[in-house]
Amino acid sequence: MKRPKIGDLSGIRQKIDSLDSKIVDLLNERTALAVEIGRAKLATGQSIYAPERETQIYEMLERRAQEGLLPKNALKAIYREIMSASLALEKPLTIAYLGPEASFTHLASLSKFGASVSYFPTQTINEVFREVERGLADYGVIPIENSTEGAVNHSLDMFIDSDLKICSEILFQIEHHLMATCALKEVKRVYSHPQVFGQCRRWIDAHLSGVELVETVSTTQAAQKAQREANSAAIASKLAGSLYNLPILVQGIQDFAKNVTRFLVISQQIPKPTRRDKTSVLVSVKDKVGALYDILLPIKRSGVNMTKIESRPSKKKPWEYYFYIDIEGHIDEPKTRRMLDRVDSKVKFLKILGSYPASVVKES
Repeated sequence: MKRPKIGDLSGIRQKIDSLDSKIVDLLNERTALAVEIGRAKLATGQSIYAPERETQIYEMLERRAQEGLLPKNALKAIYREIMSASLALEKPLTIAYLGPEASFTHLASLSKFGASVSYFPTQTINEVFREVERGLADYGVIPIENSTEGAVNHSLDMFIDSDLKICSEILFQIEHHLMATCALKEVKRVYSHPQVFGQCRRWIDAHLSGVELVETVSTTQAAQKAQREANSAAIASKLAGSLYNLPILVQGIQDFAKNVTRFLVISQQIPKPTRRDKTSVLVSVKDKVGALYDILLPIKRSGVNMTKIESRPSKKKPWEYYFYIDIEGHIDEPKTRRMLDRVDSKVKFLKILGSYPASVVKES
């Protein structure tokens, strides 16, 4: 094709139109292949969403981004929606998440699964587990920890009795915004989730000293209340502000710029290994001196990197604790399996919560 002259907008646009037509044809061809793969998965009882395949595609996009003008985040956003549409055509998918709409768990879910699948908001973390366990949702998304405020204990506790597995994780960068229909100096009360108040504590102390802080079950509910009540503000996401027509008074009021919340995707199955995985386990230690040391020593000797350990009371017996441990590697890898077998011999019980691709931070 002859290259149009510089300044010839009509010629440039014709070239773009020609490329767009080819792109649409290629997307339809790609989608037809994805639907064929979906039929094969359903016939063999495999999960439609394959985190290991998603990782391969994103790694390819990062390599290709270095060769062209589009930055990697833009390429990933485009392909997220391409894959979302393909997933929805392979099989209608429902994602249960800790709601309501416009909550940060909702935003994290959208960043993972895109706009083409169905979303079902729940009022509690228990409900997310229940919807997936009953097969009413294909996947669930729950918050597990924040880089500022630490673990979401209720999410940890749910894994004690549930047989669901962690199949993926989302590291989502959180930005909190103060929004209201009045001016900043007129604000008399602020609504938000208690975790959000904790993540914005310094800014609130410096700029809203003496203002009433009212806890809500979600940042979305905070936006609803601020929209209805005079002299009220909310700390919430941009999407919540847009949904409830709340102007943003101050952007990014979280105390730390790198405020990241980790979310888990739960399902019935563990995905296949990639080159960069995590494994999460739950252990109950024996009631004896040095019990924790007995867990850590096999991990150290194996050379496997432990990235997290969190303790929780069992709630069944006083002073009895469970430990949640994240390690690098996949359960199907011999090195990881041998190490966990050694740990298993030292504890009362060991439960594999999942092996899944390690994530990178997604911006809100």
